[in-house]
Amino acid sequence: MKKIADELMQAGIEKVWTDEPLANHTTWRIGGPADLLIQPKDKASLQKALQIIHRHEIPWSVIGRGSNLLVRDRGIRGAVLKVAEGLSHCEFRGEEVCVGAGYSMIRLAVETGKMGLTGMEFAGGIPGTVGGAVYMNAGAHGSDLSRILIDAEILFENGESKVLSNEELSFSYRTSLLQKQKGIVLEARFQLRKGDSEEIAATLAANKERRRNTQPLQMPCAGSVFRNPPNDHAGRLIEAAGLKGYQIGGAQVSEKHSNFIVNCGGATAADVLTLITHVRSTILEKNGIDLHPEVLVVGEG
Repeated sequence: MKKIADELMQAGIEKVWTDEPLANHTTWRIGGPADLLIQPKDKASLQKALQIIHRHEIPWSVIGRGSNLLVRDRGIRGAVLKVAEGLSHCEFRGEEVCVGAGYSMIRLAVETGKMGLTGMEFAGGIPGTVGGAVYMNAGAHGSDLSRILIDAEILFENGESKVLSNEELSFSYRTSLLQKQKGIVLEARFQLRKGDSEEIAATLAANKERRRNTQPLQMPCAGSVFRNPPNDHAGRLIEAAGLKGYQIGGAQVSEKHSNFIVNCGGATAADVLTLITHVRSTILEKNGIDLHPEVLVVGEG
């Protein structure tokens, strides 16, 4: 991998690491090493990196800011492309906004509000990037990304990029086409509406206060762990089963919000996965409901 890292840097891709612990790049602060971690500085260097990776025939995967992600303890083989600061442009075009995949969703909610544009308020507590939000069809507060996305530019595995419409991305609850067809979000275009900036700011502030009071934001976590089942909430089911505060190793069902698992210190991916399995089996036994994880699990155990 050292030879490929040198080739990437010679090609002008400055941020390249070998055997980099991905615990340094996830909000859970958990994860073994990536053989090769690459952070492109722009779209052109991302495409160049993908060409080099293909030439050497090594597997690759993509991360953003590392939220909603559990990397197993032995890490990820091959190359990991980190799409973050390098693709973080934001351009307003009337009531439309075109945003790079590495742009923070929280920042986007704030900036669109300052511009007097409404529709993005739900994203004020989503800790990931625009690219990850498109991949997951991220949502909160009764809304999600599919309701405002016009289209997104996707770089596919063969090196070609294509703009896909909202319909072509096949969104459903926490799901998109990209979970079936491998590709990298480059940028996304959203349709918003004119609103009152003070009202938008008040909504964002109220949502932030509610999260501060109900979610363990001061501890390493990855957001909601389980998808909500139809007509119910995963957190309610987990709490009713007496699992709030239940702990395995360094991983604990949050005492503040039962659909969060927190890293109390030194948690491993194995701890988290064992805890997820225990929660699922308990809820299945008590309620006959199989809770499906919302977090993505990647890498080698």
